[in-house]
Amino acid sequence: MADEESCGCRHTQRTEEERKKLLTRLKTVEGQIRGIEKMVENDAYCPDIVMQVSAVTNALNSFNKLLLAAHIRGCVTEDIREGKEGKVDELCTMLQKLMK
Repeated sequence: MADEESCGCRHTQRTEEERKKLLTRLKTVEGQIRGIEKMVENDAYCPDIVMQVSAVTNALNSFNKLLLAAHIRGCVTEDIREGKEGKVDELCTMLQKLMK
């Protein structure tokens, strides 16, 4: 699934379904952020804003879970089948950073 081009950039080939799910979640987050901006502009009650920020955080966590699952099922699994350990090490490092 992963493809490293001559520029050194890393890319992942996603199915149309995966791409659609990820973009839908991001658009939801984008809408929530715009809602928070309006709340601030309209001097909404602080606890109400905090709850909306929490909803955005949960939506981003949901996005990350979906993306991570796809990464494990695709890139990591593919490298394990090919006898490469690099993606597993990369995954472990990433998870350590996420769980600070």
